[in-house]
Amino acid sequence: MRLQSIELSGFKSCAKKTRLEFSSAITSIVGPNGSGKSNLAESFRFVLGEQSMKSMRGKRGEDMIWNGSPAVPRAGRASVKLVFDNRDRALNLDFDEVSLERVVNRDGNNEYVLNGSPVRLRDITEVLAHANIGASGHHIISQGEADRILSASPRERREMLEDALGLTAYLYKKVDAEKKLEKTAENVREVESLRRELAPHLKFLRAQVKKFEESQKLRDVLAENYLEYLKRESVYLRVSKELLAEESDEPKQEHSAFAGRIAQLRAELAVQQNNITDGELARLEDESRAVALHRSTAVRDLGRIEGELAAAERMHLSVRESIPADEAREFAERVEKESEDIVLLDSEQMKHRVIALTILAKEFLRRIVHPMHEVGTYDTHELLEKKLALEREAEDSQSEESRIADEIAALRADADGEKDASREAERELYMAMSRRSELETAMARLHAREEMLAREESQLKSEIGDAAFLIGREVAGYAEFDVCDEGGSALSDADIADEPRVRQEDRLKKIERMKIRLEESGAGNQSEVLKEHAETSERDEFLAHELADLAASEASLRMLIAELTKTLETRFADGIKKINVEFDSFFKLMFGGGSAGLSIVRELPFRKRTDVDEAVEEGVDVSISIPHKQLKGMHMLSGGERALTSIALIFAMSQVNPPPFLILDETDAALDEANSRRYGDMIGNLARSSQLIVITHNRETMSRAGILYGVTMGRDGVSKLLSVRFEDAVAVAK
Repeated sequence: MRLQSIELSGFKSCAKKTRLEFSSAITSIVGPNGSGKSNLAESFRFVLGEQSMKSMRGKRGEDMIWNGSPAVPRAGRASVKLVFDNRDRALNLDFDEVSLERVVNRDGNNEYVLNGSPVRLRDITEVLAHANIGASGHHIISQGEADRILSASPRERREMLEDALGLTAYLYKKVDAEKKLEKTAENVREVESLRRELAPHLKFLRAQVKKFEESQKLRDVLAENYLEYLKRESVYLRVSKELLAEESDEPKQEHSAFAGRIAQLRAELAVQQNNITDGELARLEDESRAVALHRSTAVRDLGRIEGELAAAERMHLSVRESIPADEAREFAERVEKESEDIVLLDSEQMKHRVIALTILAKEFLRRIVHPMHEVGTYDTHELLEKKLALEREAEDSQSEESRIADEIAALRADADGEKDASREAERELYMAMSRRSELETAMARLHAREEMLAREESQLKSEIGDAAFLIGREVAGYAEFDVCDEGGSALSDADIADEPRVRQEDRLKKIERMKIRLEESGAGNQSEVLKEHAETSERDEFLAHELADLAASEASLRMLIAELTKTLETRFADGIKKINVEFDSFFKLMFGGGSAGLSIVRELPFRKRTDVDEAVEEGVDVSISIPHKQLKGMHMLSGGERALTSIALIFAMSQVNPPPFLILDETDAALDEANSRRYGDMIGNLARSSQLIVITHNRETMSRAGILYGVTMGRDGVSKLLSVRFEDAVAVAK
């Protein structure tokens, strides 16, 4: 890889676009003091990503921008662009030419561009690290910093040497690995914290899932019991309904037959009863009653007439003679006897006797009360005629009554004969009605059984609905469930139906108890809890997997850090040995003898001491021995001796791991003529492995350059360049 050119625009004193090409191994930049030569060296620091404004003689990014002059206005931004020939792929980019550009604006914002594409500073640093161009700036020695490596602390000196030895890439990897390890440890703590937060909830969910698993087992047992119950119940109802239909068929047919027979018998009896002349019998009975009434009336009138006749006869007798006391007594005894005889007579005769007795009593009283001349006025002849007429009427009525009674007796005799004929039909009708009642009772019992089966069928449908809610669609297959006995043999429908109902009731009670237990287990939101448990478990497993990955990553990073540390230590120790050889050689060349070397030292970091043990840091110390001098420390060296020692060490570092280019800003200012020649010889040797850009006032150094750039500054304060290629100049001179 070779440095092709650098282009500055608005950077410090380079107000206008300034371009320097580096086609020679050694390029020398000369010019008077204050012309802006060092600004060119600082432009290299700037474009390579230097972040310390102090090392570029500024306080902030705005100080890098041309600030203007009376002749030239100030710039709004500053940019520096480096172009490399990358045909050897020293830079890990698949381009033959690589350009790096850095732009700073007035607001302090920086932009980095790699081959025209905006990138990060980190990207620039990583690309340069592969080409041994590190951030320590060991390959850029600015004015007054020649002995910086000597005045630096052991730790800073170690960093410079690591950069010079090309260990920056390993250091970046180690730093990245340490950052990743720290981030991994932080992630481990976060993941462990998340797992600790999940643990109580996951424990609760696991308990719930365990409860659900138990409830699921109970559900499975319930499902099996439910299916068996439903199968048995359905078979029982089907068989019972079939048997009930068979049992109901015969009674219904027999009942229908008896109903027809009963209707027939009733019709026959109605016909037989209608054959009796009920109207004639009623007429005769009415006629008999009328005749009897007429006869009783005639008898009553006859009794009255007879009484009147008797009274008239007794009255006539009393007129003829006086009524003796014996006769009156006899009359009283007769009345008394008549009264006693009345009790023994029937109702009709008793009426006539009472009437006659009443008439006799009235006449007797009248004889006593009325005068004797009233007796002669009573007509007995008329009474006799009425008596005869009434006696004839009574006899005729009795004869008629006897005739009617004979006719009624004859009609009733005929009716009794017909009743004897229908008595068998009545007996058969009674037996038929009795049998029909028995059949109706049996049919009522069958109907009650039918209603009971209907209720049980309704209950079965309800149980099927409950079962579907509890065990799901599985209940639909209860008809295909095989009911087996204790030996495992399938039972027939007849065997299932013949089982005592109490066992089926026990099964239902058992199912109800299991349903209660299932409800108490809280399986209502089972799906949600199971889903949450699955998600939480999956998250916990993911975190556990992440934790395992992080642990593996942590172990891998620790191993990588250990390997990088070992590699760095090994390569650093080997590099120190090689640098010591070159350092001692250059030192002897510069001082004409003596010795110089580097040694690894261990020291605590400069902090306030505490009781806690602190890590020991490794650094690099410089030890020299100048001929004919006894030195007790580096602080006893003169300015020239420090410059020579620094140059010897810098050149030794460059020889062990040559950088692509080396920038020396007046590092030879303190050298005398003899040392300047030695310095020039060393520059010639270094130019074989690295491009050199030397800012100098030393003619010996200038003579070694292939291209000479002269820097001048006019009244406008802007640096200007003049270039001379010595090869072309020599050709022109000849």
